[in-house]
Amino acid sequence: MNEFEKMCLGIEYDAYSPEFDILRKRAFDLLQSINQRQFEPARPYVEQLLKQLGENSVVCPPFLCEYGKTISIGENTYINMGVTMLDNAPISIGNNVLVGPSTQFYTPTHSLDYRDRRKWEVQSLPITVEDDVWIGGNVVICQGVTIGARSVIAAGSVVTKDVEPDSLFGGTPAKFIKTLNT
Repeated sequence: MNEFEKMCLGIEYDAYSPEFDILRKRAFDLLQSINQRQFEPARPYVEQLLKQLGENSVVCPPFLCEYGKTISIGENTYINMGVTMLDNAPISIGNNVLVGPSTQFYTPTHSLDYRDRRKWEVQSLPITVEDDVWIGGNVVICQGVTIGARSVIAAGSVVTKDVEPDSLFGGTPAKFIKTLNT
């Protein structure tokens, strides 16, 4: 198992392994190509960058990520401009999802112990967004979170815990507001 695979699984890995430099450079070069284009002209580069990009899905430039190859996006999904995905673990976005501008997905976190932070140690957990979710603009989604199908996250929210399907969540930190009628 290589160091990148270890990182994605959330187990101890060598962050100084040369493979990370290679992966970051590849992603950086593709992001430059993506962010100089709009929509359809950018799509071939987005397809190269991501693990999966579903049919009829759009990733609006500018878009930022660290590796790209851990990000899967389903069909008919719209990722608005200015989205950042720190993808040290898998990020899975379902079908028919709307992601508002400047939304941020954070799979890594650092220790509360300053000695570990001095070593830049990182622990990562995946993020999952199920089908038919609407995420408002300027939302932060933290590591390990699953957002259940058909849910809505209000603009400006910080999602630190799982969201049940068919729910409206909002605030900082995001809290349950009400069940949505489906």
